[in-house]
Amino acid sequence: MTDRFRLTLAQLNPTVGDLHGNAAKARDAWQQGKEAGSDMVALPEMFITGYNAQDLVMKQAFHVDAIKVIEQLAADCADGPVLAIGGPWIEGTDLYNAYFICSGGKVIRHVLKHHLPNETVFDEVRIFSSGAPAGPYNVGGVRIGSPICEDAWHEDVTETLEETGAEFLLVPNGSPYYRNKFETRLNHMVARVVETELPLIYLNMTGGQDDQVFDGGSFVLNPGGQIVLQLPVFEVVVAHVDLECTSDGWRALEGPFEKHPDDWEQDYRVMVESLRDYLRKTGFSKVLLGLSGGIDSAIVATVAVDALGAENVRCVMLPSEYTSSESLEDAKELAENLGCRYDYVPIAEGREAITNTLAPLFAGTEADLTEENIQSRLRGLLLMALSNKFGEMLLTTGNKSEVAVGYATIYGDMAGGYNPIKDMYKTRVFDQCRWRNENHRSWMAGQSGEVIPDRIITKPPSAELRDDQKDSDSLPDYPVLDGILQILVDRDGSIADCVAAGFDRADAKKVEHLLYISEYKRFQSAPGPRLTKHAFWLDRRYPIVNRWRDNS
Repeated sequence: MTDRFRLTLAQLNPTVGDLHGNAAKARDAWQQGKEAGSDMVALPEMFITGYNAQDLVMKQAFHVDAIKVIEQLAADCADGPVLAIGGPWIEGTDLYNAYFICSGGKVIRHVLKHHLPNETVFDEVRIFSSGAPAGPYNVGGVRIGSPICEDAWHEDVTETLEETGAEFLLVPNGSPYYRNKFETRLNHMVARVVETELPLIYLNMTGGQDDQVFDGGSFVLNPGGQIVLQLPVFEVVVAHVDLECTSDGWRALEGPFEKHPDDWEQDYRVMVESLRDYLRKTGFSKVLLGLSGGIDSAIVATVAVDALGAENVRCVMLPSEYTSSESLEDAKELAENLGCRYDYVPIAEGREAITNTLAPLFAGTEADLTEENIQSRLRGLLLMALSNKFGEMLLTTGNKSEVAVGYATIYGDMAGGYNPIKDMYKTRVFDQCRWRNENHRSWMAGQSGEVIPDRIITKPPSAELRDDQKDSDSLPDYPVLDGILQILVDRDGSIADCVAAGFDRADAKKVEHLLYISEYKRFQSAPGPRLTKHAFWLDRRYPIVNRWRDNS
């Protein structure tokens, strides 16, 4: 029996639906493992299809294609290390989330996922059948257990593997980011190691898929819970893990250890990586956005430049008579600091034409929110025209506070293909801007230093759709608004919980009302990266028509 085992971990970034492209990445990682003398090369959960493929994986033609690609991949990787890769598998009429073990040109084992997550962004119960817990597979005389992702969050699957002779655990994952997620993963994996007294290798994928970003951060634990290897977050990495058979069983040798950055850096990187991958995977290379001189469009422009480079970002100022001189100055200064294109497109002439067109129908009525929204919708029309003409994806810039209470104009400033700050509350946007001004990293394509002018961060927020308008005219101050929203949305709390936390009941009821009546806007809003466990879209699914209100 061998006393050494080398495992290659491929922490890679697949693209949903790009079966042959994903297979090529797997083949390249396998070749690296072969050259390094590895016994086995492992890729993450559902890697061949990309993850999270949602209902696409249920389409028969799709999962049949995916299985064929894996079988061809097995044949291509016959002469060398065993290949392990995630993908769909059919038995009878049942569709499974499976882990394919390929050796000698064939698939020799299908490990089937047992625990199917059915919360937050996951709907696996409606997509897959649950596989029965099974024993380990054999690679070169070493018995390996592979609980797939959620299976390692519960003790029964790993207990079965330990009882049936597994000598170490390899856990393939498709685990997306939310703030502080790594600690949650680590705690679960340490529990499995303590229970089984087996080494555990946690392999996660990287890259953005719609609203989700997979953050990598793969790691290796020895019995006792000691981390002996930790890969970087958000990076594509192929790394080798060496295990040694000792008198106490298999143990992983120490490998590279990458310290993970703090929440501010990780959140910002998620926004950058998600936008970069969303553009790359949908076939776009350039973006544009309306630059108002306010803080939200400022951070979105900065994220865009850091993701794509200044040459691929167009900022457009669309002033009206309500646009302040400070906003004009701040927007231009920001664009100059970022080094991106800056276009100046006044809307006065177009607004006058629309006003004249509607005048016969609006005769006898007072000006109100309607006229304000015309400005926003005209801006949306002009920005979409530029998007169509030049093939640049339009970014929208509403923060989570505005998205929550509908403080945005549908078909106006909500127009766009992606929203990098959709899951970031306004109060956090201020601090995230300060963080970016003080920090620069090698993965940022933009300039270092104070790129966002201080006045943009410090001046009172305003939509500037009427004279002397402030956001606080329509909403509670942002610290109050965000505090209430964190209770109602992030904690799924009640009005009574808001009052107990010290908030005024009238404010809480107003926010609750706005939250519920804005559901139809969110239903039509652009996707954006998930930063928390309670992001709008798949994490929180409420009916558009809803007459219930909390009277606690």
